[in-house]
Amino acid sequence: MERCWLGFLFAGILLQGSLAHASETMQAKIKRALSAAPPNVAKAAKVVDMDGQGKMTVLREGTNGFTCLPGHLGVVGDVAMCADAPSMQWVSDWMSHKSKPTNTEPGVIYMLTGGTDWSATDPNATSGTPIKEPPHWMIMWPFDPATTGLPTTPKQTGTWIMYAGTPWAHLMINQRP
Repeated sequence: MERCWLGFLFAGILLQGSLAHASETMQAKIKRALSAAPPNVAKAAKVVDMDGQGKMTVLREGTNGFTCLPGHLGVVGDVAMCADAPSMQWVSDWMSHKSKPTNTEPGVIYMLTGGTDWSATDPNATSGTPIKEPPHWMIMWPFDPATTGLPTTPKQTGTWIMYAGTPWAHLMINQRP
């Protein structure tokens, strides 16, 4: 998955984006966060903002189990996303540098405004030539290219496995659901 959040959030990178982000209105952040999800998910999703230290602030309560984040404009790996509870656990584990995700069921993350990341193969990359991802959604569960037959390189259309061969492997589905 995209470290958006799917990456989201190394303190140094976030600090850079946080400065510009702080001047945005709450309504602008909510609108951007909700733009990441299909309308039927966005309408009842919780919206939170995250600062440079990983502290979350609730901007809007929700009732459907999805949490949307606006990301920080211009920060690689920190884009608008909307995730269910298992995916939020996956992201939390990744941000805490755990050896593998602890979610016990597959999760879904929407990034319907597209995304960026430092690498398609290294979940811990923090520099390099960023990859740009089209609008997509992800299934946060370990996928193995050997058993699925799916490719492991970024594609602008179709489905592929990001971070293949690592515990952080997940399915990237480059299309709107």
